Amino acid sequence: MTTPTTSIAHRTPKAHASPQPYRYPPERAFVEPDWRRLPGYKDVTGGEWNSAKWQRQHTVKTLDQLLRVYQDLIPQDLVDSIKRDQAERATMSMLVPPQMLNTMNEHDLWVDPIRRYMIPAFGDRHPEWASHPLAERDSLHEADMWAVEGLTHRYPTKVLAELLSTCPQYCGHCTRMDLVGNSVPQVLKYRFESKQRDRYAAILDYLRRTPSVRDVVVSGGDVANLPINHLVEFVSALMDIDNIRDIRLATKGLMGLPQHFLQDDVLRGLESLATKAVDRDVDLAVHVHVNHAQSITPLVAKVVKKLHAMGFRDVRNQGVLMRGVNDSQNALLDLCFALLDNAKIMPYYFYMCDMIPNSEHWRLAVHEAQQLQHSIMGYMPGFATPRIVCDVPFVGKRWVHQVDAYDRTKGISYWTKNYRTGIEFDDPDALTRGHEYYDPIYTLPEEGQDYWRKRAVEPATA
Repeated sequence: MTTPTTSIAHRTPKAHASPQPYRYPPERAFVEPDWRRLPGYKDVTGGEWNSAKWQRQHTVKTLDQLLRVYQDLIPQDLVDSIKRDQAERATMSMLVPPQMLNTMNEHDLWVDPIRRYMIPAFGDRHPEWASHPLAERDSLHEADMWAVEGLTHRYPTKVLAELLSTCPQYCGHCTRMDLVGNSVPQVLKYRFESKQRDRYAAILDYLRRTPSVRDVVVSGGDVANLPINHLVEFVSALMDIDNIRDIRLATKGLMGLPQHFLQDDVLRGLESLATKAVDRDVDLAVHVHVNHAQSITPLVAKVVKKLHAMGFRDVRNQGVLMRGVNDSQNALLDLCFALLDNAKIMPYYFYMCDMIPNSEHWRLAVHEAQQLQHSIMGYMPGFATPRIVCDVPFVGKRWVHQVDAYDRTKGISYWTKNYRTGIEFDDPDALTRGHEYYDPIYTLPEEGQDYWRKRAVEPATA
């Protein structure tokens, strides 16, 4: 054996923190905004504010109610624009809890990111392309894949159970605008036809008869609008099905109305589910929908802390990527760090905004989403780095870099898949057929915009 004759050179540490395109930690203070700064809430007590009943009773449903909250802080041109939007463009009715209004920047409501997606204004929307010509009410065809009413069997081992069609708040970009919420001038909403108890029984029966399903997303609507005893009864029954190993409760209400989850009866019900989940070796998690760092407040963190203490497997965020809301490196990373550091919520997904009618001004092109994914890599732990996904109709979630081919001029991306959706059980070409997705037309070069002008059809909004 030869003995080395030279020594290892001395290594001098020289790395140090470097200036970065994004600077950590974020400068945003983690505080509950003082609601008394808003004219309509100046006399509201802490006891009232922390009451779920008070929050629901004072949820803003009309423009007049919104004016009573902000008064002179909301400019008249924005008022006029919101009014026009409700009459001509909005696919969801107005429903915004005080908790959410309190996280908006009352000094610049035109620009405020939460206002932009919760209370759309006509002036926000693109003047030529309010809708993509191929936009659809049920853009993901979830109802086409119902195994029974309200149960979408889209993926091989996962299903979506839509238990109800209401929420504590209505988002302007709601992907289920076909079903969720009140009818509006532009959209007559679908209504469940069977009685709630019969629908739940049919869902449970299907899952008992389908052992290939292991994962159930319990959604709607929003489970925060389901009486806690009904939620406990249904989820408990899911846990009694041997093949169900993962259950996810989907709620934007945890952020929009955290007071609901701090009620004694709700806490008792959720704790009973967490205890049973541990006993049955079922992973029980909560999935929230937060789109901007302003929405993360100590009240939200308080709820999450209690869920973790009960034994919930995780609390994860599925946000939606939207122009003017979170479409920059800074906005996305501020949100991710607020979720992770302040609220102990795991950043999970950011979906590209779906192709529902009148959503074009929110949507980003695939190449923009790819650049944003690139821009956030390396800043967060790998386990907490969210994936930006494109939910391709008849395909499902795909990471934005999984695109198979991409025509940037026409804004058409082409995607493939590796499984059959619930309606393709007898389709021999299901795994070889290509599927298309479409960029917002205003992001295309003039040649591409002309292509779509020649092919434009009336969007399906009626």
